[in-house]
Amino acid sequence: MSWLRLIRWSNLLIILLTQLLAWWCLIVPVQQHAPGTLLLTPFNFSLLCLSTVLIAAAGYIINDYFDIRIDAINKPDKVILERQIPRKRAIIVHSVLNVLALLLAGIVAWQARHLEWLLLQAGCTYLLWRYSTTWKRQFMTGNLVVAFMTALTILALVLYEPGLQRFFKKCIFVNPMDASYHLNPLLMLGFFCFFAFILTWMREIVKDMEDYKGDAEEGCITMPIKWGLKRTIHFIRFLGIIASVVIGLSAGAFFYLDAMSKDNFYMTGAMALLFITLLGWLFSIGRRFTAAYFHSISRWLKIIMVLGIGSLVVYHYQYG
Repeated sequence: MSWLRLIRWSNLLIILLTQLLAWWCLIVPVQQHAPGTLLLTPFNFSLLCLSTVLIAAAGYIINDYFDIRIDAINKPDKVILERQIPRKRAIIVHSVLNVLALLLAGIVAWQARHLEWLLLQAGCTYLLWRYSTTWKRQFMTGNLVVAFMTALTILALVLYEPGLQRFFKKCIFVNPMDASYHLNPLLMLGFFCFFAFILTWMREIVKDMEDYKGDAEEGCITMPIKWGLKRTIHFIRFLGIIASVVIGLSAGAFFYLDAMSKDNFYMTGAMALLFITLLGWLFSIGRRFTAAYFHSISRWLKIIMVLGIGSLVVYHYQYG
């Protein structure tokens, strides 16, 4: 149980769900509309997905390894290393997980005759190490690295699936006036990359607000410490407005396409629900300035992210 808490099993489940839905709802249907065999068969996708999860698990371990003193201040009842798991054992497991992740991704890259693709996984392990040792204590850098890594969860599927390359210059690849049509999977993957990136960026800033006390005592220069809590909240709202505009435009685009094809408006409704939920979250932030409150709104933002990922199921049901 201690190991499951250390590797943040619930977050790993979200990562797995994100890649699974992106693959199943956006990549697998490609084979129905275009010739060719996909590299990411169920077996190869499982290898790549497991590789992603292992790298993320190793990242959580190394993060806690270097954050023992900060966590002892911010979350004394949740410290696992040294109390329940020896630090030496944790660093060994961290290394083993990274090696296994590279081997699993290497199997897929070898089949494609593109071993250079492994630079993605190797780069991720490096980024997570530097984040844990240095970047998370710097102004904005750590937040952007984690947000970028979250977007890479989806971008990795684009790199490892050559069959998507044929859609680079297309918007839709079935006539929208027909009863059934399918949007460019790269367009949809791009949207969900953006969604994952900006909401993760917002959530990382909120988590820094929650950890304000411990970070300050350890000499970190996070956004809440450098700017103050109120100014930081204004910046989060700014990011939230950008995300809301993009989601709102997406809802309008789906409404237009569904109206043209006289289709159901399920995806329009899903985007509208996501838009309203995010706006509600933005109006609620800043009411209090306690660690418990910031932890609560961080959790709600995670729920919104899961709702966004879940909209892929609606997309697949309507257009898949």
